[in-house]
Amino acid sequence: MSEPRIVITGMGWVTPLGHDLATVWSRMMHGTCGMARIDRFDAGTFPTTFAAQVRHFDFTKYVDDPSAHAHAGLNTQFALGAARQAWEQACLGSANELNKKRIGIYLGAGEGVLDFDTYARTNIAGWDEQANRVDGVKWAEAAFEYMTPQHEVEQEANMPVSHIAFEYGIRGPAYNCLTACAASTQAIGEAVSILRRGEADVMISGGTHTMLHVLGVTGFNRLTALSRRNDDFMHASRPFDRTRDGFVMGEGAGIVVLETLDHALARGAKPQAEVLGYGSTADAFRITDMEPEARGPANAIRAALEEAKIDPLSKDDRGRPPVQYISAHGTGTKENDSLETLAVKTVFGENAKSIPMSSIKGMMGHLIAAAGGVELITCVLTIQNGMLPPTINLQNPDPELDLDYVANEARAAAVDTCLSNSFGFGGQNDALVVRRYV
Repeated sequence: MSEPRIVITGMGWVTPLGHDLATVWSRMMHGTCGMARIDRFDAGTFPTTFAAQVRHFDFTKYVDDPSAHAHAGLNTQFALGAARQAWEQACLGSANELNKKRIGIYLGAGEGVLDFDTYARTNIAGWDEQANRVDGVKWAEAAFEYMTPQHEVEQEANMPVSHIAFEYGIRGPAYNCLTACAASTQAIGEAVSILRRGEADVMISGGTHTMLHVLGVTGFNRLTALSRRNDDFMHASRPFDRTRDGFVMGEGAGIVVLETLDHALARGAKPQAEVLGYGSTADAFRITDMEPEARGPANAIRAALEEAKIDPLSKDDRGRPPVQYISAHGTGTKENDSLETLAVKTVFGENAKSIPMSSIKGMMGHLIAAAGGVELITCVLTIQNGMLPPTINLQNPDPELDLDYVANEARAAAVDTCLSNSFGFGGQNDALVVRRYV
């Protein structure tokens, strides 16, 4: 018996460029940059003072009863917004006869945010700003007061899954993974596997994350992973550029509705695209460094193509490479961009130079666990609209990076099949292949 075909029937996102498919896509096509000074907390003394924040987002517009989610953290709020868009595009809201036990959730969601630092500075008498300390007894008292049962629960990474399940009455399989920057790509791939095994008919999948808080920004600064172009932050994220100096933190959510094709057609849903393949590997190398020959990323790409039954060295019946667009992980760090380029060349051989490849992180920053979900949606919109999103700020070509990175301006192109790459700290590599539904 052949495996069931898996299609995407709904998509939604909340990003630094906007909160709906049409607005964000339009801004991508214009190369809009979503970077700004951090204003969620005082980052004036940090080595990096800017990021790509989600602004003017009101999650209460996306839920039936806002009081049911009154203590939701930002990551959960973003997920609820993206999930509502995907749910409605998939026309699941009118599907009253759906068996909710056959609908599941698999997210790649990061931990929630505890803003105790801001609370402490505001509410603890005797805070010593210069020494960044306070009397231990006062600190403990304030921490006990701050850490309500709701705060304790909402910091858990599985809370977005729980809130979405509650909002829609979903009672099927419910999972969350947190594999760093590869999390939502892995979640979608594993959700596809669940559908193929017959364990569900519909899966809500993707990712959500924010690390735009004191500890998050401090941590990535300590890793020296962030760009420090504080005086030119609109051009700070420069994937594949010779002068790239690190990524820019973003936040948001990207969620899709996945279904078996038979289930989607039986209820009259419109497939947006078909997921063909998924690959996942580990580098088994240093925690914050990629293996220098890019074997892990290359093997993840190969595995996704193999599951999709695509020969990377072949041509299609129109003489094109078998993949016509690659959504790059493309963080703008020296190591990632070089090794992703190497992985693509290793897998696709002579075809590599004929495949356009771009990174949207120059426009909306790195959404960490949510990045892969947003980038898969970008692939679907690329197929539907026949336009490739640009890699902005690519002004100084790196002579060692010699592929087609769709520099600076969107480009018209006929695209039927896309590859989406995600690589995470710790050596987690994941890839998805998505194709036009026919």
